[in-house]
Amino acid sequence: MHSFGLYDFSKNLNMKKIHFLLVVVVSALIIFSCNQKKDTDKKDTILTGSVSILVDETILPIIEDQVMVFENQYDAKIKLVGKSEMEIVKLLSEGKYDLAILTRSLSPGEAKVFDEKKIKPKETLLAMDAVAFIANKSDGDIKIDLNDISAFMQEKDQSKFAGLVFDNANSSTVAYMKKVAGVQQLPKEKIYSFNNNNEVIEFVSKNKGMIGVVGVNWISQPLPEFQSIVDKVSVLEVKAKNGNFVQPTQDQIGRQTYPATRVIKMLNYQGYSGLGMGFASFVAGEIGQRIILKSGLVPMRMPSRNIIVRKEIEKK
Repeated sequence: MHSFGLYDFSKNLNMKKIHFLLVVVVSALIIFSCNQKKDTDKKDTILTGSVSILVDETILPIIEDQVMVFENQYDAKIKLVGKSEMEIVKLLSEGKYDLAILTRSLSPGEAKVFDEKKIKPKETLLAMDAVAFIANKSDGDIKIDLNDISAFMQEKDQSKFAGLVFDNANSSTVAYMKKVAGVQQLPKEKIYSFNNNNEVIEFVSKNKGMIGVVGVNWISQPLPEFQSIVDKVSVLEVKAKNGNFVQPTQDQIGRQTYPATRVIKMLNYQGYSGLGMGFASFVAGEIGQRIILKSGLVPMRMPSRNIIVRKEIEKK
């Protein structure tokens, strides 16, 4: 009887081991299947699939050019969602999007939703941009000082201009100028805002004495059908730190002698190697930087130049 009892106990122990192993195997299979499902749920890889990217409206034209070339080279579809800076930050901070192209990074508070998911951002510098100031061509040769713009926005002296014209009250150009002027709110008088940069340019082209504030790319590379409107405005020279007055040319932006420059960057909160990473690498790479150079903006790194030296002069 004693030996039988030992046999029964050993049998139960073996059954428990088998049961434990079955639980481990089943759990592993469940975890594996969940991970597999998570991977298959992804709609994109580095160079394939589809993705949506929020884009600051003030730099939208140059990003549209990049997407057109990228989609022609790869089996990918990128939807650009043009919004004001404030709208983009709100959508990102709510976790509704995980890719954006802006002229600034998110603050710790704005990126909290991604911190909670343990997602570290990947930031890629794409180009150097500038805020341009425009006036009606019939106003003549106008040169401005950012101190005068600041005094206007501080409501200390509003005699120099008939008004300031912005694209959108929530735009990055407004945020930039508020920071320059050191103000929290825009003045209630002599400030005009519209929906986009083209509307600013058109308004200034029809109204003397106004100073428009736009992203330089909207002036340097306008849509063909809008060129005639752009031709009716002048890009103003702005007083630099050295006392000279300069325009937002590629040379002045690249040297940062133009006093209103900023950096365009890709913010990637995908948390995996997806299309956001592939597109950012493309724009920051050889082809993308050539597109930047051609647009009138400044590449973060200068594309290489191929020089062909011929040993003999062709005879005609």
